[in-house]
Amino acid sequence: MKVTNIRKTFGGVTALDGVNMEIDKGKMTMLIGPNGSGKTTLINVVSGFYKPDEGQVLFEGRDITGKAPNEVSRQGLIRTFQVPAPFIKLSVMENLLLASEGNPGESFLRAPLRSRWIKKESEIYNRAGRVLELLNLRLPDQLAGELSGGQLKLLEVGRALMTNARMVALDEPASGLNPTLAHKIFEHLDEIKRDFALTLLIIEHRLDIALQYVDYVYAMANGSVISHGKGEEVMNDPKVIEGYLGGTCT
Repeated sequence: MKVTNIRKTFGGVTALDGVNMEIDKGKMTMLIGPNGSGKTTLINVVSGFYKPDEGQVLFEGRDITGKAPNEVSRQGLIRTFQVPAPFIKLSVMENLLLASEGNPGESFLRAPLRSRWIKKESEIYNRAGRVLELLNLRLPDQLAGELSGGQLKLLEVGRALMTNARMVALDEPASGLNPTLAHKIFEHLDEIKRDFALTLLIIEHRLDIALQYVDYVYAMANGSVISHGKGEEVMNDPKVIEGYLGGTCT
């Protein structure tokens, strides 16, 4: 994905001020910065929830600038949110199956013609089983409303994997989790990246944990990218130390 000169204002406030960024295919890229730096606004722009005032977003060579979220997701760019929102009265498996696209057995015209959709339905079910195993969600019949906070975040990722996703943008996947669970989340994301050949763009404040897993880092402040590179390079950049870490490097 390539972001070129993206600007976004809200009234008199400039949230994004000429952001340029390239997210390498098949990599886990992290977006860091203090609150109000523009991270979530950028995710909202690239995923179609906000239209930019200026600039361009290219995904796999196609211009998706200003397209609606459903159009962007059909292109293969999916986002998750900081607070998961599954169907709490449905099971884990049902949540995954509902997230899959183009279930032919649900068509009013095709439903009676079982031979035309049974193979596709079986493929969807098998994919859900693979996702459950990969994310260690081993209770497919458990209601989503009974899951722990960490399990809910994994289910949110799992629902994204049931689509045609080739890139997933995640907003603080480890937020609110203890260090052990946070590491588990990133271990799963690293495995998903490899097994599903996914590109991942992650907003995360748990730098001590996330930096151990990500391939590349962009740092933002005041609506602009102030540094990018490998994790250690960015964290030792004087602009990042001054603008994000409060003058100390950790």
